Amino acid sequence: MRHALGLLLGLVLTPALLYGAAWGFAQAGKSFDTTEEAVTDSTRLYGSFALLAAAGLVAGVIVVARWASPLVSLVPALALIGVSVYFLVDPSGALDLPGRVPPGGDLDAGLQALLGSGVDALLGFALLVPAWAPHRWRAAD
Repeated sequence: MRHALGLLLGLVLTPALLYGAAWGFAQAGKSFDTTEEAVTDSTRLYGSFALLAAAGLVAGVIVVARWASPLVSLVPALALIGVSVYFLVDPSGALDLPGRVPPGGDLDAGLQALLGSGVDALLGFALLVPAWAPHRWRAAD
């Protein structure tokens, strides 16, 4: 039962992590002017950093939670690594993927930026590590 709930939670957390990080990344980029090296919208910047911090906190909890099934981290890890490998094999096809799912706009740009910069691969491998721990596959004593 624990692994079934872990699979379900992993399926829910995968888009939440991806969309949260992508939206935060896109909004942070819009609130900073690189040519003038100045923050143009501090409220947007603080909100985007809060969202990025929340996505990082969720990923961190998934990594260190001893009570969680390893499927909670394995499902998003395989999805992120899979899309990163797809990007390496067919960059234009992988960068077209965000345009096929709603909502679009800034979120698509954020998803493409995270994929193209390798952040998805980084997060995927960080989430893959807890699945290797044998004690995570056994039930708690």
